[in-house]
Amino acid sequence: MDRIKKNRIIIKMTVVMLFATLLFAGGMAYKESPGVRSALSFSSGEAHAMDVYTGNPIVKIVKDSSPAVVNIDTETMVTRTRFGGFPFDGDPFFEEFFGQIMPREPRQQQVPRRGKGSGFIVSQEGYVLTNNHVIDGADNVKVTLMDGRNFDAEIVGQDPTFDLAVIKIKASSLPVLQLGDSDATEVGEWVVAIGNPLGFENSVTAGVVSAKNRTLQAPGINFQGFLQTDASINPGNSGGPLIDLNGRVVGINTAIVPYAQGIGFAVPINMAKQVMDDLIRHGEVRRGWLGVTVQQLTASLVEAYKIPVKEGAIIADVNADGPADKAGLQRGDVIIGIGGQDVKNSQDVVFLIRNKMQGDKVPIEIYRDGKKRTINVTLGEIEGGKRAANAKDTEGSSSGKSPKTSTHIGITVSEITKEAQDRYKLKGKEGLIVTDVERGSQGQRLGLQPGDVILEVNKEKMNRIVDWDRMMGKNNKALGFLISRGGATLFISVQM
Repeated sequence: MDRIKKNRIIIKMTVVMLFATLLFAGGMAYKESPGVRSALSFSSGEAHAMDVYTGNPIVKIVKDSSPAVVNIDTETMVTRTRFGGFPFDGDPFFEEFFGQIMPREPRQQQVPRRGKGSGFIVSQEGYVLTNNHVIDGADNVKVTLMDGRNFDAEIVGQDPTFDLAVIKIKASSLPVLQLGDSDATEVGEWVVAIGNPLGFENSVTAGVVSAKNRTLQAPGINFQGFLQTDASINPGNSGGPLIDLNGRVVGINTAIVPYAQGIGFAVPINMAKQVMDDLIRHGEVRRGWLGVTVQQLTASLVEAYKIPVKEGAIIADVNADGPADKAGLQRGDVIIGIGGQDVKNSQDVVFLIRNKMQGDKVPIEIYRDGKKRTINVTLGEIEGGKRAANAKDTEGSSSGKSPKTSTHIGITVSEITKEAQDRYKLKGKEGLIVTDVERGSQGQRLGLQPGDVILEVNKEKMNRIVDWDRMMGKNNKALGFLISRGGATLFISVQM
């Protein structure tokens, strides 16, 4: 019996030892397996090596670039009118309850208005590139570097058309940012914005280039070709650099959409280079001037206007008595070539004309009414970056009757009366005035708004309600509107 028990114990011990051996061997195999090791090893050194954020290039970009990004403080003396010596004199709320304490004695007083913005150093000579609106009209401009040095700056030159300016400081051992190639920048590329948003100095945001060749309709700015980015840009970022992952500037942060998130705009650096060179050499832009406003061709415009090409730029407005007007270019012409070079978009027009000088005779290839033709234009010179069309007033009289109205696709229009001219500050009676746009309608999605003047729909002039009703009654595959807004004309189109 004892022998039997002894044999059983030996057998159990043998099984346990065999099982332990198998476990040990399996553990060794598990430890030595490279696939398992790389996937499941948790040592601190190996976890660090696998961290996707280790070696983040943005950190190096910020360290290398920030010293060349400057804060710009401006002071402008403005005149304000004050009344009397009593502190509440002229206050409507106070006078509502207590009446006027003493006769008002208006007096003029000079007070400072301060502003902030950003910029960046582009040369060892102390030239700083920024936005024109940052320093425009300033009596004093001060530049502060990241290292704490502070300098009075001289305004070298300004170009309001592209909202660019060059200022200069006298200093030594200056850090400089390298300029990149915005033409080579692609949608989806990572970019970094550095600046002084809302007074928070040397703030850094990152994002991607979300679009190129964006057009903005803004008073005093006539530019089509902005880079769009979702890197956060706020007031005070204006004039700061938009930097790619190579540490080179590809744009100058310029504008934001205040009611949106993740939408900011920057002037492409390739355009800024041309403007900057002129401003440094001459104090003004001396490039050629064509005298047109151009827009991108869209699929709906091509369909609505029966345009035989899909690439090019359509002329939305022609400056009266400008070079294009004198040569015979017209609104609605599609530019497909300038000086023997192809035009694929509106930015090509800007670049190609900017590379010419005043007095150059340039052949412009266009499509008009489906036919190709070439028009030679002698370029003018940009005067301080500002040109304006001289609109002629059209005499009109009021009949004293309520104007006729009509509503289609959520847009209510009426014929233009003297009352409408006064209300919307219109200079003529050409077209139909938009008086109402229904919320959520196709008209609202088009971007039309009260006060817009519809001049044409699918190339047909709109001067009477019957013109509007007839066009809207057709079975249109696309609609192309030519509208006037704020004294400028532009095309808006939609597929039906």
